[in-house]
Amino acid sequence: MPQLAIKKALTLEAAKQIAAAAEEEAKKNNWTMVIAIVDDGGHLIYLERMDGTQIASVMVAQEKAACAIRFKRPTKALEEAVAGGRIVVMKLAGAVPVEGGIPIVVDGQFVGAIGVSGGTSPQDGVVAAAGLAVFA
Repeated sequence: MPQLAIKKALTLEAAKQIAAAAEEEAKKNNWTMVIAIVDDGGHLIYLERMDGTQIASVMVAQEKAACAIRFKRPTKALEEAVAGGRIVVMKLAGAVPVEGGIPIVVDGQFVGAIGVSGGTSPQDGVVAAAGLAVFA
């Protein structure tokens, strides 16, 4: 029988805890945000839209999260590549070169990602990082 991998997976409860930590950071700064948590395949587990957040941020947050897990790097890295002149990054399928998406890595395994939208790109990044602080 072939050997199968044993992998960690995000649970709904873990996704809610990540989102709650992110929301707390957003509220502390008086920012309204959409917070999306996806699994290791980029599929939505949990989404929260804070009152007053622009509707476009619902899709943008999900796209940032999916990009972060697909490329196994923060979307800020893609944004920096484009800013540095590597505009071909914008042609990559599924690339979202805008800060606010961060992969979730547990014990060296990529288990999902968080995507945040609603503020400036740096604000989105701060809120996403705050969500991941639950693993610290």
